[in-house]
Amino acid sequence: MVNLKKYKKAIQLFDEANALDPNTEFFEGKEYPKELLYAERMTEQLNKFAPNSSLALQLTVRCQHICRWEIPRDSYEMNRVGYLNWRKDLKDFHAKKATEILLEVGYNSELIKEIEFLLLKKQLKKNRDTQALEDVVCLVFLEFYFLKFSKKYSEEKLIAIVQKTWKKMSKKGHEAALKLKLPKVALALITKALS
Repeated sequence: MVNLKKYKKAIQLFDEANALDPNTEFFEGKEYPKELLYAERMTEQLNKFAPNSSLALQLTVRCQHICRWEIPRDSYEMNRVGYLNWRKDLKDFHAKKATEILLEVGYNSELIKEIEFLLLKKQLKKNRDTQALEDVVCLVFLEFYFLKFSKKYSEEKLIAIVQKTWKKMSKKGHEAALKLKLPKVALALITKALS
């Protein structure tokens, strides 16, 4: 049985942390702290994609990018190695931040370990919750961030990115992605990447 009071407190603290993001994004005429909007989108997508998901997964999607701006991409070398190091350090950082909040709320170490496991994206393709998390991440990226992202890269690079994203997703994730209401440009690129 989920302790609703604890759950709400954890979400509140995750959101308060992400509300400090100095980077903002406009969506439907309103300005949001970037990572707070991302966290809300993640929860929304999880509720559509896997409405009966575990407590660990529900909490993980909400804190998946917690305080991400504190480790900017440009603080690492702007190459593949730099990117991979940044991603690894971010995962560790998110797990540490989330753990601090979850301990404050009073969650037990077993649940916290489960959330850490998911934030570190362990056993992708083998663990059901890790896979669902990855599917939700990919769906949110495709729906809300792909179009803006696509303006930075050549078509060839974008096709490679879409193909890599697709490989990480499950069959259920693929089906959900193809049902997204995507802009024509994004849809054309995705269709080309998958053909």
